[in-house]
Formats: sequence, C-alpha cells, structure tokens
Amino acid sequence: MAGLAADPRLPYWIRRAVISAVVFLPVWIWQGWRLGVTFAAIVAIVDTIYQSRTMSLIPAAVRVSSAQRRTRRRLYLARVSGYLALHARTIPGTDSIIDHLVIGPGGVYALDSERWDRRLPVRTVASDSAAGPVLYHGPFSQKDRLAHARWEADQAARLLAAELGRQITVRPAMVIYGPMVPWTVATLRGVDVFAGHSVRRYFRSRKRATTTGPLSWEEAGEIFAAAQRALQ
Repeated sequence: MAGLAADPRLPYWIRRAVISAVVFLPVWIWQGWRLGVTFAAIVAIVDTIYQSRTMSLIPAAVRVSSAQRRTRRRLYLARVSGYLALHARTIPGTDSIIDHLVIGPGGVYALDSERWDRRLPVRTVASDSAAGPVLYHGPFSQKDRLAHARWEADQAARLLAAELGRQITVRPAMVIYGPMVPWTVATLRGVDVFAGHSVRRYFRSRKRATTTGPLSWEEAGEIFAAAQRALQ
C-alpha cells in the first residue's frame, strides 16, 4: 500500500475512477447496470488515451531550446554579479552540447537546462548506493541524466585544463523548468539541482560557497577566453 500511495500516477487513477463512477451511477439508475458499466468503461478508455497524449514529454529539440532561452535570459542578468556564460557549445569529437558554461566569482559551472512535464512531480528516492539518492521525474529515474551532466562537466574541465596548462574544476548543475522543485538547491550525485527561478540566486550564493576563494575578473576572463577556443 505504501508503494501504491507513493506512485505519482495515483491522482490520475483516482480522477479516472471518480469520472467513471459519476457516469455509471445515473446511467445505471435510468438504463440498468449493464449499460452503466459500458458507458463507464468507454469514459475510462477515452480518459486514458487523452492522458497518454497530454502527459507525453515535449519533443527534445523543443524542450531544450525553450529551457535554454529561459536560462540565457537569467544568466544575462547575472552578469552584474560578475558571471559570463557561453551557450550551446559542442564538446569536440562528440554529439554532446553543454547548454551553458558559466564562469564567474563562484567558479566554473556546466549548467544543463531541462524542461519537464509539469504534471509529474520532481522528487528524490533513497538508494543503497554510496552515490546517494536518485532524482526522479514522476516514475522515471534521472540517474543517467545526472551521470551525463557530470560527464559534460568533466569534459569541460579536461578541455580547459589543456588550454590553460593547469587544473580547472567545473561543477555540474541542472536547472529544471515545468514541475515544482521542492527544494532550493539539492546536490544529487554530485550535481546541483534547482528550479529555473533560482538561477540568479544560485550563482550569487556560489561566491560564499567556494573554499578556494572567488575568481578574480582577470581569472574569469582568462577561463572564458580558453572556453571559447576549446568548445565549438
């Protein structure tokens, strides 16, 4: 029962049962139970088809570009806090794109913009793995998505280190649009995850979060120029 109660599809099943009951009762009273069951079943089938269409994820190309545009606007406003950003840069030799490489006082970040179906909840599920809890969007695990975000950050760090001749740390982060994110910032498997409206607040707070001290304008500019050369 606990597993059923935690299933994000439960509200839709309840709604479907209520609608079917509302249809069944009057038809049963006026026309008999057989016709009532028939009409209730038809309504349930129609609702299932409707939900399967409206709940499907937005096509990837549309989703990414829409989320990227919104993050770009927020990052533009973050310039007053000393942050520079490169957008939609391809990692050489791959088909992978870093949505936003952000450089400023708080360090260097590979920021992934995601737009998800707002009807499915965002949550974390405890894991036996030492890596920590897993991010879920409705019933769908985002473990692979988090792993890819870490990989993109590692690739950016490798390319920047090759350009600059010294080690560069790039922190992976993910910004989510659509569903409500029930936390301010959560670090899940090494990736900072937060809602779209928290982009500026996140980067303003990073300056205080660094252990090595903030990057100077000169350092940030040097890394930004190296990123322009290293990422296509």
